[in-house]
Amino acid sequence: MPSKQEPVIKSRPSRPTVAIGLEGSANKLGVGIIRHFPAPVSGGGPRPPAEILANIRHTYITPAGQGFLPRDTANHHRSFVVKLVKEALKQSGLAPADIDCVCFTQGPGMGAPLQSVAIAARTISMMWNKPLVGVNHCVGHIEMGREITGATNPVVLYVSGGNTQVIAYSHHRYRIFGETLDIAVGNCLDRFARTLQIPNDPSPGYNIELLAKKGKHYVELPYTVKGMDVSMSGILAYIDGIANDILNGNPHYAQDQDGSNEQITKEDLCFSLQETIFAMLVEITERAMAHVGSQQVLIVGGVGSNERLQQMMAIMARDRGGQVYATDERFCIDNGIMIAHAGLLAYQTGFTTALKDSVCTQRFRTDEVYIAWRDD
Repeated sequence: MPSKQEPVIKSRPSRPTVAIGLEGSANKLGVGIIRHFPAPVSGGGPRPPAEILANIRHTYITPAGQGFLPRDTANHHRSFVVKLVKEALKQSGLAPADIDCVCFTQGPGMGAPLQSVAIAARTISMMWNKPLVGVNHCVGHIEMGREITGATNPVVLYVSGGNTQVIAYSHHRYRIFGETLDIAVGNCLDRFARTLQIPNDPSPGYNIELLAKKGKHYVELPYTVKGMDVSMSGILAYIDGIANDILNGNPHYAQDQDGSNEQITKEDLCFSLQETIFAMLVEITERAMAHVGSQQVLIVGGVGSNERLQQMMAIMARDRGGQVYATDERFCIDNGIMIAHAGLLAYQTGFTTALKDSVCTQRFRTDEVYIAWRDD
């Protein structure tokens, strides 16, 4: 298990610091290099915006109808990691001597891909004689989102292939207010894409989003919110049954506005699935906003780039006099720069990861990390 971050004494770096970050918790391999500048000496205040020097990503894509297996994904990462590190250094114009620390995703994620990237990070750390910094994948998303959007203290909706959580910051921890009880929203969308044989290039969730924009009929699906938590496995099973009927030549019908019956299409199903699960996410996010008294919502994670989710969340936030913050696919989808950024924030407080503690885990909770770089 990775060692939990303990409180450390904060320090203000007196010079710019640079980190390289390696991300490989799922089917995307990312390498990023970032530079932080010191905060002003006179009068204190926040540090200047970070400078992104390189942000390179390579995705392992499988044929339509297939998911990505851990072993094959790990092989992909091992095959491309050296190339991406070299490209990142070239793009940044830096040499290994210019790097202050080597950051890597320590969890959560898929075991074999995580291990393949951790081995690469350990190797680089020893070759360059630089300290290691293990990073929680979820915290990486949050901190990158805050950096890019300028959100100060938002309620965070973290939605990706492997995670669905509603989070808010308090007393040096990112506290989880609600989460999925079974599968994550991204996993739900990806698995439904497999049922419909939707291509995985560039991603199944994105292709579902495109089809959903063409949907005309809403198919009523189970709506499963349990307090602050959500459940999506039953919704997936229900809509899979409808989809399989349609694919096997047994059509379902919806009543049109003129009273006539019209066959339900795969576009209608994509539209209905998005509307249902996104409404569930908006509901629990609004409840968290009311509880903590926040007027800001930050959406992070790969599914956070979905325009319809952003639109639905914006309607809710506007009704509350609030605002939604989101990033584009460069920073929403798994990337190395978010790991470099979060790792560098921790490194600047004095945190490093010893080699013996650099093991990865598929279960590394967001609230396990002590956030030493934020005020209470």
